[in-house]
Amino acid sequence: MTFEELGLNPAILSAITACGYTIPTPIQEQSIPLVLAGHDLIATAQTGTGKTAAFVLPALELLTKKSTLPGKGPRILVLAPTRELAGQVMESARNYGRGIRPRCGTLLGGMPYREQLRLLSAPVDIIVATPGRLVDHIERGSIRLDRLEMLVLDEADRMLDMGFSEDINKIVDRTPSNRQTLMFTATMEGDIARLAEKMMREPKRIQLAVSTSSHALIEQRLHVTDNLNHKKELLNHLVSDAELTRAIIFSATKRDADELSRELSRNGYPAAALHGDMTQMARNKTIDRMRRGGIRLLVATDVAARGLDVNGVSHVINFDLPRFAEDYVHRIGRTGRAGANGIAISFASAGERNYLERIERFIGKKLPELQIAGFEPKTSIRKPAGRSGAPRKSGPGAPAGRFGKPAGGRDGQVKPWSKSAKPVSAPRSAARHEPVIEYRSRRPQA
Repeated sequence: MTFEELGLNPAILSAITACGYTIPTPIQEQSIPLVLAGHDLIATAQTGTGKTAAFVLPALELLTKKSTLPGKGPRILVLAPTRELAGQVMESARNYGRGIRPRCGTLLGGMPYREQLRLLSAPVDIIVATPGRLVDHIERGSIRLDRLEMLVLDEADRMLDMGFSEDINKIVDRTPSNRQTLMFTATMEGDIARLAEKMMREPKRIQLAVSTSSHALIEQRLHVTDNLNHKKELLNHLVSDAELTRAIIFSATKRDADELSRELSRNGYPAAALHGDMTQMARNKTIDRMRRGGIRLLVATDVAARGLDVNGVSHVINFDLPRFAEDYVHRIGRTGRAGANGIAISFASAGERNYLERIERFIGKKLPELQIAGFEPKTSIRKPAGRSGAPRKSGPGAPAGRFGKPAGGRDGQVKPWSKSAKPVSAPRSAARHEPVIEYRSRRPQA
């Protein structure tokens, strides 16, 4: 199927062609006809499947017909969990809509109200908003939603995880009951299912389940760590290798992201933090610096990194394992893009055993566990297999010292990590573990 066969307006088709697209992705091919037919829709799909165009294109098609309703409020409203994702949706709307020139804009937390109030002072076609800021405008009386024809919840599961459930309900209550509602989510369980039942009318379902297989071009590795100092020593060693050209390091909290980026910078590695407490201007500047090569290491939280797209990321390092297993798949997908190889390294300590097990159940395999000479863990987090359990390295070179002065092997010299890493020897119960592998000294393709 081609985009022409979907029956889109010629002006929209021309813009799609100008963007270099000719064939819709599966989520687009299945979603667009249903949306054009006026159905509510629940689509289970992950980032990278083309889901943004799956709702932006039919939304633009709707705008080719004039509204008969008076007022200044938006005809299309897209709710997104983060400012970065909202920005990407707006960019897509402008690119695909260049032929029909819709009046559109964003309502995002951390941005000046003055520009947003100017946007809302005249009739607007598309608003992309984060829930908190939109509720602020509703309560101020600066926006009305009684003209709304289509409501889109992008990454609805993420918005609920971030605590936006109450805000979403407030927004939905202000919208017309005859609106069309589209929901895109990675999972369809619990609160998401209840929200869909409450706000949607006989929705059609499309399920492109989150991929639980390993990314073909991403080599996944696990390092067991004893404690925070051990993590930091191991990280400092890993980033010292020249083969790590550009990396995103995931941290559990905003405070940890700030502290870790400062420590890496003090040790001579160009690093910066990216998290939700930063202003939008600061976040945009940081991302731009990384794209331009001014930052080699980006220490990010999940909230800030959602929707982040930076080319040339050779490594992803999970300094802290994610709380939600599907976030692991999303995180490691920041590398191995556009046909390039990538490496995803995860640290896991005893306190993160449950998170590790959830991830491995979700992806359907065990992460290969490796060790680096001089950084061997003193503990194991694998459940015992037989009497001996998963073996671990021992002897000299146990982690010691401060971050920036990692413990080394003989004479305190650290060997290159891409060549000295050794696999943990295979456990007795081969059925319980994936075969372990050795590091291969290779540079990911640019």
